[in-house]
Order: sequence, then structure tokens, then C-alpha cells
Amino acid sequence: MKISINSKCICGSDKKYKKCCKELHDGKPAKTALELMRSRYSAFALCKIDYIIDTTHFNNPEFTQNRKRWQNDILNFCSYTDFQNCEILESIDGKEESFVTFKATLYQNNLDASFTEKSRFLKVDGKWYYVDGIFL
Repeated sequence: MKISINSKCICGSDKKYKKCCKELHDGKPAKTALELMRSRYSAFALCKIDYIIDTTHFNNPEFTQNRKRWQNDILNFCSYTDFQNCEILESIDGKEESFVTFKATLYQNNLDASFTEKSRFLKVDGKWYYVDGIFL
């Protein structure tokens, strides 16, 4: 998927991409776990593989030192997924640990692959990372 920087951001924030997730994709640190969650959703939709890897905590079950294999796995997922919508259901902010519950509406091969997840984020050295999530 490709979008114009002046298009509405894919993350569901109602902001333009250039004033929303693009800033984070270009290196600006997320101020909150919610910002990071939204930016990761749009990174998957836009196939920004390195951003996804770089914002994943080392305790994540999918974290691996084999970056090339991990990149290929993400590329396969992104390439075969149609990202339709991201709806934030709840956000619980903490200083070092936060939780964001969201519903992702996705399709793969025209089949509904949507899910609801409660994601956990940790702040390490002032930077938020996605740790893991529980499907609801």
C-alpha cells in the first residue's frame, strides 16, 4: 500500500499522514504507547519493515537476531494483507508500561483476518517498544 503524505493517516487518527505516523516512521520518537501502536499499525500497512523491527522489544516472542528472516516474515504478512481499519478501544498509560486495546480490520485473500488485541508496551531509556499482546 502506498499513500500520499497529504492523505488521511491509515492509523485512524484523522490527521494527515505527514503530521502523524510519517514523523515517527522518519525517526521522531513516540511520546506515548498509543502513538507507537498507531504508527506500528500504519507501518505494517505501508510495509515499513525496519520500523516494525526497531520498535519491537527484545522480549517479544517474535524477536530474533536473524534480521533477514524476520524481515522476510514481515514482508510476507504485509504483502498478503489488506489493512482496512484500526480502532482504538482502550488505552491505559503508565510511566514505564502501558496497554492499548485495539481492533484491526484486515483481509487476506479476501477472507476476514480481523482481530482484537490488548498490546503491552514498555519504555526503555525513554523510548517506547511493543512487547507483546493478548488476542481477545
